[in-house]
Amino acid sequence: MFTEKKENSHNILKGYNMLLYFAGSMIMYEPTEECVVDFWENGILKQLPVKSMNPRFLKASSQLRESCKDKALCAGILSSDYNRLFPSDGLPLASLHESEYKNTGTSESVDPGDNVSVFYDSYGWVSKFRGRKADDYLGIEILFLTRLIENYLLLEDDVCKAEMRKEIIRFIDKHILSWIPKWNELVQKNAMTMCYKGIGTLIYACAEDISNVMSEP
Repeated sequence: MFTEKKENSHNILKGYNMLLYFAGSMIMYEPTEECVVDFWENGILKQLPVKSMNPRFLKASSQLRESCKDKALCAGILSSDYNRLFPSDGLPLASLHESEYKNTGTSESVDPGDNVSVFYDSYGWVSKFRGRKADDYLGIEILFLTRLIENYLLLEDDVCKAEMRKEIIRFIDKHILSWIPKWNELVQKNAMTMCYKGIGTLIYACAEDISNVMSEP
């Protein structure tokens, strides 16, 4: 029974990682026609790899099912929405940087541990995008989270796995759920496509669900 539960938990986490890879790529790169084919026509959005009773996850599923109904026009519409929401220059409607949502204008001392770069460095992890995208960029944080989960799934020692679970929860609390709710509000308000509304909700829901899975004994 324990082995079955452990295997099921691993499969669930692999499913969430697949969803994070999808969402992260839609944040990191401007969508293309190949992206629409890979994700909507042939990929994970035809049947999501995990099931969740989280109302936010159910909402994300519904939003994504309602997106990209006209595959011929979808790539162009998504590209336009991407550049409205997350332009490389100009004022973004939903900034992808954690620091934009943290109150840095106070006189209170800032805990150095709150800097996401410190978290990366503690694991000896350097993003291949460092120098091109800031460490607190959402796509980078999602990529790091998937790496933590991958490392967790490779561990055999129960003590090490318990510590890694705590670290994953700590990262999600400090560097995902600490600002993603505000970011998602802006996405829901400003996105023109159901796709990006769904991606915003999906990232929020996946972070909640992964934290809950890691909190289970």
